[in-house]
Amino acid sequence: MTAEIITIGDELLIGQIVDTNSAWIGKQLSLTGIKVHQISSISDDEKHILQALAEAEQRVDLVLITGGLGPTKDDITKKTLCKYFNTRLIIHEDILEKIKIFFDRRGFKMSEINVQQAALPENCTIIPNPVGTASGMWFEKNNTVFVSMPGIPHEMKRIMTDGVLPKLKKEFDLPVIIHRTVLTYGIIESELSDQLEDFEKNLPEGMKLAYLPSLERLRLRLSITGKNREKLEKLLDEQVSELKKYLGNKVFGFGDSSLQEAIGILLKKTGQTVATAESCTGGNIAHLITGVPGSSEYFKGSVVAYDNRIKQNVLNVNEQSLIKYGAVSKEVVEQMALGVQKLMKTDFAIATSGIAGPGGGTDEKPVGTTWIAVATPNGEVHAKKYVFGTQRQQNIRRASAVALNNLRKSLIVIE
Repeated sequence: MTAEIITIGDELLIGQIVDTNSAWIGKQLSLTGIKVHQISSISDDEKHILQALAEAEQRVDLVLITGGLGPTKDDITKKTLCKYFNTRLIIHEDILEKIKIFFDRRGFKMSEINVQQAALPENCTIIPNPVGTASGMWFEKNNTVFVSMPGIPHEMKRIMTDGVLPKLKKEFDLPVIIHRTVLTYGIIESELSDQLEDFEKNLPEGMKLAYLPSLERLRLRLSITGKNREKLEKLLDEQVSELKKYLGNKVFGFGDSSLQEAIGILLKKTGQTVATAESCTGGNIAHLITGVPGSSEYFKGSVVAYDNRIKQNVLNVNEQSLIKYGAVSKEVVEQMALGVQKLMKTDFAIATSGIAGPGGGTDEKPVGTTWIAVATPNGEVHAKKYVFGTQRQQNIRRASAVALNNLRKSLIVIE
């Protein structure tokens, strides 16, 4: 079964709202055994909507539509659907009663415009909305199923979860699609592809490997489709084990895990602690670490030493090192790591100092130049220079990820 997702709204096209609905819907459909063929975002225009529906009907078995179901005049999806499916809007008394209860429970007065939320196409199957006033609508035409849902994410998700997905599973014989995601860091996509050439050649029939790179990790997704879930699970587990043999400690996790979660697991296992001294990353590493539940067990604190006086007075960085080598240097970042390690009385410490950009670079130290250090329990400090790019936010994210991965590698060695 193939599907198309259509999101409706001028706000999506002008960038006022980011479309997160499509990504969530796509993931749920994939887990249900439905392949997404296309995703489109279109304007609040009758002609545009009708054209998109007609084209989708020719391509796929299922069309999922979000947006344009509000009570105001600019929400034209219901009327346009009536035109496409040759029907009319009628007041559904049971839906109207639910809307009245919805407003009463929240202490709001229901206006006449809200009554129109109960006006739904006569020939649709209504999919209840337990958290809002805009119902979902299920249509069938020429062997294609159309489902229209509100664009508000939490409302759409409840309609999908409670109504649409169960109905699809009940009415259609869907295949099993299973994914396994292996998370890596510290190797670029092209190099990884070369390293896994033989592995890919020997994959079982029907199994696919996808490379999904980002600044914080490179995901390897293994996918397979079939009927026997138990057999498919076993095949995937075998290939994940084989993949780990190829990659060794470049693998830091699975599924939706993160580097900060990986170091949290390692620190809890060893009963050790960490602190951070951050200049160019501005506290981002501390933010990532503390975003993990239970991080108070192993994270002691952070010093955002943006000013050189903080480096000197709080982290005990030598003034002569700052004068001779500059803040962005091996000598300074090592002293920062040791300084915060001593200050916080931790086993490990991370330190960063760099030129995030877009200005501040020189020929000797261009924008993106970053020194990252990890201090270990045995008194050693491992520092390394990196040159990232010219985009400030990307540099901060890259430096944070590298720092976390360097700590992870240190923990693996000591473990």
